[in-house]
Amino acid sequence: MLWWGIFTSLTAAVPSAIVSAVLVLATARFLLGAGEAVLFPASNQFVSRWIPSEERGKANGLIFAGVGVGAGSTPFLITYIMVHYGWRWSFWMSAIIGLAAGAIWYVVARNTPEEHDRVSPAELQHIQAGRTPGRSASSAAAKESSRSIAAADDRILWSTILSSKSVWAVTLAYFCFGYVAWIFFTWFFIYLATVRGLNLKASASYTTLLFLSMAACSPLGGAISDKLTKLHGKRIGRCGIAVFALLLTAVFLTFGSQVQSAGLASVVLAGGAGALYLSQSSFWSLTADIASGSSGSVSGFMNMGNQFGGALTASLTPAIAARFGWTTSFFVAAGLSVLGAAAWLLVDPERALAPATKPSPPL
Repeated sequence: MLWWGIFTSLTAAVPSAIVSAVLVLATARFLLGAGEAVLFPASNQFVSRWIPSEERGKANGLIFAGVGVGAGSTPFLITYIMVHYGWRWSFWMSAIIGLAAGAIWYVVARNTPEEHDRVSPAELQHIQAGRTPGRSASSAAAKESSRSIAAADDRILWSTILSSKSVWAVTLAYFCFGYVAWIFFTWFFIYLATVRGLNLKASASYTTLLFLSMAACSPLGGAISDKLTKLHGKRIGRCGIAVFALLLTAVFLTFGSQVQSAGLASVVLAGGAGALYLSQSSFWSLTADIASGSSGSVSGFMNMGNQFGGALTASLTPAIAARFGWTTSFFVAAGLSVLGAAAWLLVDPERALAPATKPSPPL
């Protein structure tokens, strides 16, 4: 967050009159993205250490609900700041918020529950039992040896990660997720305004509905995932909800692109975004479940697939729309949703990746 805040402020500080201003601006944005890339993998590593396996769906659902709320409120906030104070202040205000959030997190949070003074012995035992099934220890002894345990906690070799069928399958599924999600992020507003003929106010309203749908469905999907995991195991709870959500997304995209009413089409497509985000927590919970101490690395690799999907959307979606029409663009996205659902069928959520060395039991 601190890195993100610094380079967001530097974006606004680039003088427009300098030579190669565009190159300097692009460099600042590239470095911002390089620092920001660690945010979600680090979040997943945090979840794997702090949240028992059976509760990770809800935790990840709430995290990504925050993404939806932030994205939904941003257009109004940034527009107001730009109109009244100029475009540079929109970056500076964003930087201030990021720096404040980073400072608060640094003061309040700890890497592991063993390091946090406010975690009670009972709560610590509950976390450890869910985090590492089959291993029990007294909370006092756990706190004494927390740093040595954390240092040896199930780190996984990259050769093991890259040879895992489940890792490649979930990465392919997240590539498909990213392609579809970034259509909503980057092209939905333009589609409503240029193809459906909605005015700017109506387009902004329906775009906000899109993000609210994501924000509502992300924790809902996480809660359903956890409930099904408790009742029927991870095959149904993690993989099943993701398959259902991606197939439902394909249905919404197919029908929403063909509805004649602009308003109804906007609502149906926003429903597609919500359906997509029903699966969001499954991706991150699954990687935390199978990767343990290396969940940051595994989820980072998976998220790389998401970013490739988003990058492809930026160029391929308008190219398809220009040549074949926007309906075809949504059909392609629907097809990728089906492919993502199929990829989830290849994931084995019960088979954890083998760590390089096993941690010694606490004394």
